[in-house]
Amino acid sequence: MSDRGILFLFSVLVVLGSLAAAGWLIATGQADSVDGLFLFLTCLVLAFAFGLYLAFLIRREMEVLKSRETATAKAAATAQSKPEPVAR
Repeated sequence: MSDRGILFLFSVLVVLGSLAAAGWLIATGQADSVDGLFLFLTCLVLAFAFGLYLAFLIRREMEVLKSRETATAKAAATAQSKPEPVAR
């Protein structure tokens, strides 16, 4: 697996874990204290930061795929527009 794939899976795991921890803090009532509120906000900031990285990673891969498609389409168009050599 590529390093980008590993980073993608790790980022998804961190986002899900952070959101789960934030939900647990609310469900158990620990987010009502000052320390719990700090932990809750820390979980949300982590989820937001890794979510932004995931959005950047997905957008970059979509741009790469789009550029490959246009390059393939241009290559196919130029191959069709060239005249075939006439055999004598």
